[in-house]
Amino acid sequence: VWATSWGVSTRLLGALIMTHSDDNGLVLPPKVAPTQVVLIPIVKASGGEEVVSFVSEIASRLKEAGIRVHVDDRPGMRPGAKYYHWERRGVPFRMEVGARDMKKGAAFCARRHDGTKESMQITNEDGTFRDDIATQVQQELDRIQAALLENAEKRRDERIYRVRAYDEMKQQLAKEEYGFFLVPWAADNDNEEAIKQDCKATIRCYPLEHQAEAEGKPCFYSGKPATHMAIFARAY
Repeated sequence: VWATSWGVSTRLLGALIMTHSDDNGLVLPPKVAPTQVVLIPIVKASGGEEVVSFVSEIASRLKEAGIRVHVDDRPGMRPGAKYYHWERRGVPFRMEVGARDMKKGAAFCARRHDGTKESMQITNEDGTFRDDIATQVQQELDRIQAALLENAEKRRDERIYRVRAYDEMKQQLAKEEYGFFLVPWAADNDNEEAIKQDCKATIRCYPLEHQAEAEGKPCFYSGKPATHMAIFARAY
């Protein structure tokens, strides 16, 4: 039996939070968010039963489609406070319904990851509920998931520096240009330890998609024929 113990679960949670979140709190990808959609009925002191019923029907249809939804109908709490509550917790998609929205057969929706907002049509012209409510919401969640991945990959790629010589990496680290360094590398434990002692950078991984690039290149540290393309970085 081969076993490893990397503490990967807690590290992945930390990476998830640091990768996507912002100064307002968590930003969670829909696929891992405990609550994917929060529905907030906006009611006055009286006469809000129809709005609550309208929201309950939306929630029921979303739950039937397997979407993780929560209705925040806490009394005595202002809508703005509810928005902030769920924003801090990273819920990907918020749907608000007030009396005017209900008359239009719509919900006013907000995306957590970029703050954009727009109205979503919930009913047909005759007032009946549309059959594609869950489909519309699921498409929104899929777009949010894709956007978060695209943004994260873009930020990562912008911080990968290709260097051919060890001094290049040291110079960039001295300028506090933190990130990842993709380098041709001749595998050698002693050289890796020497680099670690000198500039505190270590090998993070051998990215599979770049291994073919090592052929014919000299190691950025020893000058020997490279055996791998390696990612070096400091740990913080």
